[in-house]
Formats: sequence, structure tokens, C-alpha cells
Amino acid sequence: MRFFFITNSPELARFVTDNGVDRIFVDLELMGKVERQGHLSTVISRHDIWDVEAVRKAIPDKEIMVRLNPNHGGSNEEVDAAIEAGADILMLPMFRTVAEVEEFAKLIAGRCRLCLLVETADAMEIVHEVASLEGVDELHIGLNDLSLDLGLDFMFEPFALGLVDEMARKLRAVGKPFGIGGLARSDEGLLPARLLLAEHVRVGSTAAILSRTFHRGLDSVEAIEAEMDFAKEVATLNEIEAGFRESSFLTLEANRDEAWQRILEITAKRRVGPG
Repeated sequence: MRFFFITNSPELARFVTDNGVDRIFVDLELMGKVERQGHLSTVISRHDIWDVEAVRKAIPDKEIMVRLNPNHGGSNEEVDAAIEAGADILMLPMFRTVAEVEEFAKLIAGRCRLCLLVETADAMEIVHEVASLEGVDELHIGLNDLSLDLGLDFMFEPFALGLVDEMARKLRAVGKPFGIGGLARSDEGLLPARLLLAEHVRVGSTAAILSRTFHRGLDSVEAIEAEMDFAKEVATLNEIEAGFRESSFLTLEANRDEAWQRILEITAKRRVGPG
């Protein structure tokens, strides 16, 4: 499993990639994000293009992925700037049509890799088509905005509705690597990491973003080290995943049933509301 870590701190980027993280994720997306997520407890990053350059200098031999804004009139300048700053992979969020992806891929023109963030209902419906396009290297299923776009009550509900299974089936058929959402530390989160990692293995996902439980908004290596053994936490996730990769089909099916039941229970409680 490849783990991504969102940060614009050169110091943290160097620390986490030395301790089990495979890719740094610099987030330049702002267009429409406050409108979509401003009422939630999600973190809205305030990174800028200079952060990409600074992180690149700190980790010259590690991967940097940069999420840009959805395709718009200024995308050409954004793509050029991100590549010049040192991005290895550009991520396109909130797309809804094949034409948007084709246009974005043309802007990149093979100068770096392209990762599509599947996080709208429309993108979910065309996932096979966009994954098959030349210039698309990988995909990531974004559960938070996808759930919002579908009008769902819990970000992991797309699993229990079979929507992730269907997208994964189409992506496996194309043969493009893909990841799904984020993962909390092994002992935290509404859903145990054990259940989520089993689902990643079952559907063929090979990547996840490490959630805020891995940094809690802490902005220095010293603060994170005082809070947790970061390398051990990442290693624990790897160990859990490795165990499931050796598991039987029946074990993965049993974990699926448990995970989906937990998701449906959490969703039901949210719909009822407090009290």
C-alpha cells in the first residue's frame, strides 16, 4: 500500500518520507472547496505554488503530487507552474466529463503523470472511460466529496452501497492503479483501520491518504514525535494490509460484511441525529 501525506512543510515532508510515506501531497485546490466543505470539520489546505518548490528542494528524490483546481480558464498557467515547481504528479479534482479530462491531459502533454480524483457522481459514472484515456496514469476515489455530491450522510457509505466495488471492478478491467480515500491511525477513526484495509485489499486498491490523525494539525517534527511514534504507526498499517493480502477470500468477505454493517449503523445514527 502506498501512503500519501498532505503537507506544505519541507521539514515534515522530509520526516514522513523517511518514515514510511511514499508520496507528499501538496494541495493547491481552492475553487469551490469552501462552498462544498465549509460546514464540515474537514481541513481545507491553504498551500501555494511556492510550497511546491520548497518541498521539492527538501525531498529531491521523493514523489510530490500536486492537486490543482478543477479545469478552468487558468488551468494552463496552473499546470505549467506546478510542473516547473517540481511536481511529479498532477491531480485533477471535481471533473464531471470525459472532455474535461482530455483537455487537462493535453495541458500536461506527458510532462508529468496525471492522477484523476473521482469525487463526483458524474465522474463515478464515466470512470471506465476516463481511466482508459491516454495520459491518465492513476486514479483516486475521493470519498468525502463523492459522498457530498451523492447526498449521503457518511463518507464511507459508498462502500456499503456497492459503489466502490463497481468502480473498482471497472478500474481493474482497465488495469490502471487506484487508491481510495484516507486512513486513520490503526487505533482511531469511526471505522477501524483493520476493516478499511481489508476493503482496500478486497477491491484492489493500492493507495490511501494518511488522515489528520497522523498529524492532528501539528506543524513540526518535534510536535509529531511527542504525540506518536510515526514510523511505527505507518508500519502497523503496512503489517495489517500485508496480513490481509495473505488472507482467504472468505476472510475478506467476512470483513466486508462487518465493515458494511458498521457503516450502515453509523449512517443510521447520523440520520436520526442527536438525542
